[in-house]
Amino acid sequence: MSNVIRVFKFGGASVKNAEGVKNVASIVEKFKDSRLVIVVSAMGKTTDALEKVAAAHAAKTGEAKQLLDGVKAAHYQIMDELFDQGDPVYDAVNDLFVAAEWVLDEEPHPNYDFMYDQLIPTGELVSSTIVAAYFNKMGLKTQWVDARDVIATDDIYREAWVQWDETKANVANKVRPLLEKDSMVLTQGFIGSTKENYTTTLGREGSDYTAAILSFCLDAEDMTIWKDVPGVLTADPRVFDNVTKLDRLSYREAIEMTYYGAKVIHPKTIKPLQNKSIPLYVKSFINPENDGTFIGPDVEDHYPPMVAIERNQALLNISTRDFSFVAEHHMRYLFNQIAEHRLQVNLMQNTAISFAICVNHIDDRIFRFAKSIEKDFKVIMDYEGLELITVRHYTPQVIEMLRNGKIIMVEERTKNTIQMVAKEVPLMKRKPVAEMA
Repeated sequence: MSNVIRVFKFGGASVKNAEGVKNVASIVEKFKDSRLVIVVSAMGKTTDALEKVAAAHAAKTGEAKQLLDGVKAAHYQIMDELFDQGDPVYDAVNDLFVAAEWVLDEEPHPNYDFMYDQLIPTGELVSSTIVAAYFNKMGLKTQWVDARDVIATDDIYREAWVQWDETKANVANKVRPLLEKDSMVLTQGFIGSTKENYTTTLGREGSDYTAAILSFCLDAEDMTIWKDVPGVLTADPRVFDNVTKLDRLSYREAIEMTYYGAKVIHPKTIKPLQNKSIPLYVKSFINPENDGTFIGPDVEDHYPPMVAIERNQALLNISTRDFSFVAEHHMRYLFNQIAEHRLQVNLMQNTAISFAICVNHIDDRIFRFAKSIEKDFKVIMDYEGLELITVRHYTPQVIEMLRNGKIIMVEERTKNTIQMVAKEVPLMKRKPVAEMA
């Protein structure tokens, strides 16, 4: 077996059903001579389903256990297509769902984010258990590893920050020895744990980041993200026609694109790879033989217009209650509160007496933020139907196309990037003369 370490990440779409799990196994089979670390996400839309479970539990609607039973049934159906009855995987998966049921047996925790992190990772734990069991059934020697024993984090739930020294030590002590025994390692994306052994999550869609953390700690030869698209595209093909695949992309451009909302890669993924010049490939699990997109150093920065649209945005206009300037000490205080509430600021703009920020609208974070500063600041919020449109390497024609039918609330423009906070409005039509009489 080669000493080369490769890290693969398979998202939820790749393992959404039994056929998907079989396809992933067929891809991995072709790389079995490498030392592989495989990171998997929850199956299909499991995370969305579990978020409904968490919301029902928090609201005490009485539906939480019924919703969880639906999630459980979907996974048992997949297992029935992959395994014989009585296979040990059934007991392993059942134990994971029992742990989730224990969360629902308790009163909702007053910290919703804490409760979320104890419940939602059930999806990754179950998915990885099923996939690892199937790999071993097919003769692919695989060791299942609990990511919570490896990825050490702080205790900021739902947006935990990695504790790098502890994580590097865990990888050296718990992952590398398994690879040296000629076993593939399969683990979960998205999750970690605190020093008190409470489960945390790294942010929505954070499995890419997990793979990058492991790549960094293992000095991997490369990392591959397997997607349902042929590579990194100039825009979302579900929204735009005539999008094109980018064959090569620089680390810098990838960071810019993901920061501004391109969904193909999690925003935190690139930095650990860039720090050690680890190449990243984005490839299709549907057509795994195709080249995909290469992301790395020393790539020419000549690109066509690239569009990212981030929905579920909130625009917050903040002003002092005494009509004073928004000065440096105000900004320091506001940014401390923004960090405290884990708001992701996508755009900011200030005038003499106001400060506007566009942030991702997640749960009730903007309301808690507004409450925390209400003594000294007035906050006007707009969060109905807002989206953030970002264009890298824009042209006038592309900007005009994107503006059509929208009100532009805020706009920022630099040499290479334009950002617009936009709200769609119905096109105005003149009434027939008869109706005006």
